Amino acid sequence: MSRDCKDVTSKPVLLVTMGDPAGIGPEICVKALGHPAIRKVCKPVIIGIPQVLAWYAGMLRPGLAVTAISSPAEASGGPEALEVILAGDGAFDLAATGTVSPGAGHAAYSALAAAIVLVQSGEADAIVTCPLNKEALVSSGSPYIDHTEALAALTHTSPLTMFEVRQLRIFFATRHVSLEQSINLLDKETVLKTITGASLNMRRLGFPAPRLAVAALNPHAGEGGLFGRQEIEVLAPAIAEAKNRGVNVTGPVPADSVFAQGLKGRYDAVISLYHDQGHIAAKTYDFERTVSVTLGLPFIRTSVDHGTAFDIAGKGVASEVSLVEAMKSAVRYAQVYRRNYQIMTAQASPADPRLPATRDEES
Repeated sequence: MSRDCKDVTSKPVLLVTMGDPAGIGPEICVKALGHPAIRKVCKPVIIGIPQVLAWYAGMLRPGLAVTAISSPAEASGGPEALEVILAGDGAFDLAATGTVSPGAGHAAYSALAAAIVLVQSGEADAIVTCPLNKEALVSSGSPYIDHTEALAALTHTSPLTMFEVRQLRIFFATRHVSLEQSINLLDKETVLKTITGASLNMRRLGFPAPRLAVAALNPHAGEGGLFGRQEIEVLAPAIAEAKNRGVNVTGPVPADSVFAQGLKGRYDAVISLYHDQGHIAAKTYDFERTVSVTLGLPFIRTSVDHGTAFDIAGKGVASEVSLVEAMKSAVRYAQVYRRNYQIMTAQASPADPRLPATRDEES
C-alpha cells in the first residue's frame, strides 16, 4: 500500500536497518525503539534478522515480542512489539558477534537494499541506518563499500551529506581524502556546487530562503592574503557566483567563529571545506547527538554517526542516543522533504545549476 506524499500530518513510517548484525546495531535498535517519545511521533519498522533481534530483546527487554511482518502496512506501531521485516536469508551465527564476516556484510547490505525498495515504492517515508562494516560488506561480494555508494547506485542519484546537531547543520565540500588533497581539490567549481547543492537541499527540507555561510580555510580567513590566498582566489569568486544565482550565502567566515554562529542561529547551515573542520565542530559540541543526514535522494536517509563498535558488541552497554537522534531527524524532515523533492524536481530543468552534481562518502 502506497502512502500519499501529500499527507504530512500522519505519523511517518521509518525503516530502521539493523546494520551489521555482528556489531551494536541490533542492540541499539532494541533500546531506541523502547523510548516512548519515539513511538509517539513515528511508526518504526526494523529491516533485519528477527532471530538476532529476539536474542537482544531477551537480554535487554524481557517480555518484548519480536514479530516478523512482510510489509510496513502490517506494522501496528505498538510499544510492546518489535516489528521486523526479514532481509536476506536470515542466516547469522551469534557466535560471530564482534567479528568481521561475509555473512554479516551480506545481511547489512540486504537490509539496506530491501529498505530502498520499500521506501521507493511509497510504503515508508524514510530510512534510518545502523552502522555497517566496510570490510564485511566488501567481503560479502557487494559492489559498494558503504551506505552512500549503495544509495547513489540503487537510486540513480547524487547524494549530499549534511551533519546536524541541535541547531547546527554542516555540509562538506570535501570529505574522505587527506587534508593535502582536500586543499588541492578546492576550486571555484567544487565550492560553488557545494553551496548550490546545500541551498537546494535546505529548501527541500523546508527552509524557503536558507542562510548559508562558507567557512574559511586559513586562519583569520587568510588575513587579506597574508596567511594564504584560497579565500581570495577560490572562495570569494565561488560565493559571488552563488549570490548571482540567488543563493543567500555569506563568507568566507573564519572557521573559529562560523560554527558557533551557526549554532546560535545566525546561519541555517555552514559549508565546511574539509572533513575534520566540520566533524570536530559538530562532535565537540555533542558527540552522541550528531546525526548524518543524506540528502539528494528521493527520500530522507539519516544515520547514526558511529561505527559497529565490535569491541562492545553483544555486551549490552552500547548507547542508543545517536540512533534516537537520527530517528528524530528523520521524523522532522521526512515527509516535507519528500513532498518538496517531488515538486522541485518536476519544476527544475535538467540544466538547472542549483541541482547538486557531486557525491561524497560517509562512514
